[in-house]
Amino acid sequence: RTHAVHSDAAKLELFTNRFTAIAQEMGALLQRASFSVNVKERLDFSCALLDPAGRLVVNAPHIPVHLGSLGVCVREVVRTIRPREGDVIITNHPAFGGSHLPDVTLIKPVYHRHQLVGYVANRAHHAEIGGREPGSMPADATSLQEEGVIIEPTWLVKKGKPLWSKIRRVLLSGPYPSRSVEENLADLRGALAAIEFGDEALQSLCAQASRREVVTQMERLRQHAASMLRNQLKELPSIKRQAIERLDDGSVLKVAVQKARGRLTIDFTGTAPVHKGNLNATHAIVQSVVLYVLRLLVNQPVPMNEGMMEPVDLVLPTCMLNPDFQAPERMPAVVGGNTEVSQRLTDTLLKALGLAACSQGTMNNFLFGNEHFGYYETICGGTGAGPGFDGTDAVHQHMTNTRITDPEVLEYRYPVRLGRFEIRRGSGGKGKWTGGDGVVREICFLAPLRVNILSQHRVQPPYGMKGGQPGKVGRQLIERKGGSTQVLHGMDQLIVYPDDVITIETPGGGGWGRA
Repeated sequence: RTHAVHSDAAKLELFTNRFTAIAQEMGALLQRASFSVNVKERLDFSCALLDPAGRLVVNAPHIPVHLGSLGVCVREVVRTIRPREGDVIITNHPAFGGSHLPDVTLIKPVYHRHQLVGYVANRAHHAEIGGREPGSMPADATSLQEEGVIIEPTWLVKKGKPLWSKIRRVLLSGPYPSRSVEENLADLRGALAAIEFGDEALQSLCAQASRREVVTQMERLRQHAASMLRNQLKELPSIKRQAIERLDDGSVLKVAVQKARGRLTIDFTGTAPVHKGNLNATHAIVQSVVLYVLRLLVNQPVPMNEGMMEPVDLVLPTCMLNPDFQAPERMPAVVGGNTEVSQRLTDTLLKALGLAACSQGTMNNFLFGNEHFGYYETICGGTGAGPGFDGTDAVHQHMTNTRITDPEVLEYRYPVRLGRFEIRRGSGGKGKWTGGDGVVREICFLAPLRVNILSQHRVQPPYGMKGGQPGKVGRQLIERKGGSTQVLHGMDQLIVYPDDVITIETPGGGGWGRA
C-alpha cells in the first residue's frame, strides 16, 4: 500500500513535469517565431495548459497577471463561442477574461480521438494595437475604444482553416485601428505556431499514456494544489484582517481576509467605484492577483494551478476591480488597471496577510511612438523586504516578469539613445531588513514622438512593515533641448523633440522591522 502511494506521488510529479514542459516549449517556440521586440526580446507573453473544464493546470514561468486570468478567459470564451475540434479562438476583450487590449489571447481545444482533453492557450502583449496614442496605452483614456482595437471572441482558425484576411480587417477596424498591422500578424503567426505545438504535444502525451490517464492526472494535480492550500490554512489561526491602500489619485483598494472553518474569504467590499480613467481592473485580473498571493502563502513548489481557489470564497462587488462591460458605448478603460492596479492589489493583499513589505508596486509603463509604430517597456524597481530577507534591487516583480529591452536592440530599432540605466542607490526603505533599490533610466529622443507614462507610487510611498521605513517614491522628468526641465505626473503624456531627455526614477521597496 505504501508502495502504491509512492507510485501515485511519483506519477503525479512525472505528469506535472510533462505538462510544464509542454507549456515551456510553447513559450520557447513563441519567442523564436515572433517578430516584435516586445515578444521576442522582452518576453511579454505567457503559455498554459488547461483541463477540460477550462481550469488552469500548469504554466511556464511567464507573466503572473496573464496566467492567473487565462482560466477565466477560456471559460468565458467557451461559454460564448463553443470552439470545436480544429478551431483556434482569438480575443482581447476584458469582458471575456481579457486583461487589457494589447494582450491578445489564443485558445485551442485539444482533442484525442475526437474526445476533449483540455485546452492550450497563450497571451502576448502587442506593443501596438491601435488606440488614441501610439503603444495603445493612453494615459488619459476614459473608454475602452480609446485604448485600441477590441477583438470579441472569434475564430482565428475554423475547422483547421486560418482566417488571416478576416483578422487583418479586424485590426484595421474601429475608430483607432492598429498602426502596425504587419507586426501584429507576424506575432499572431508565432503565437499560432506555439498553440499548434501545444496541441500536438498534448495529443502525443495522450497517445503514450491514454487520454483517460492525462485527464486523471490533471484532476489529481488540481486536488493536490487545493490540499496544499488547505494544509497551509490549518496552520493559520482563525483570522480576520483587513488592509487599505490608496492609489496616487486617492482611489481606495480595500480587502478583508478571513479564515474560518477551513476556508478563506477574500472580500473587496469598500474598494473605490468604477474609475473614470483607465485604472479599472477586471475579475480575471483580480483572480490572477489572488492566485499569485495564495501561491506565496503556500510557499512550496507547485504550479500556479486553479485548484488553489477551491478553499477560497471571493467577494467582488461592482467597483474599479469589477466594472460592467455590458454597454458597448460605455465600456470603461482598463489599460492601467491591468498593469498598475494589479501591482497595487498584490501589495494590498500582502499587507493584509503580513507576508512582506510593499515592493515598488508599479510597472512604470513607458511608451513612445508616432503614426507608424508604438514602443512599450516596463521598468524594474525595488522589492519589499520581509522577515529574514532584504529586498532585491532593480528587478521586475509580482505581476510582471518581463525583461527590459537590450540597449543595442533599443537603439537599433527605435529613434532613441540610452543615456543611463543604473541602480537608484538609497531608494529602498531602511529597516532590520532593507527594501530593494529602484533604478534610474535616462533616454534621449532623436525624433519627434508622442510619449505616455502610466505609473504609481509617485505620491504614495511603498509601505514598510513592522517598523520598517517606506521606500522612496518614483518620479520622472523631461529636460528639453533648450535647458528647461519639467517634472511629470505619474500618469502623463507629452510630445518630445530631438535631443529632449527623459529620466525615470523608479520606487524602492519598503523595509521590514526596526533598524
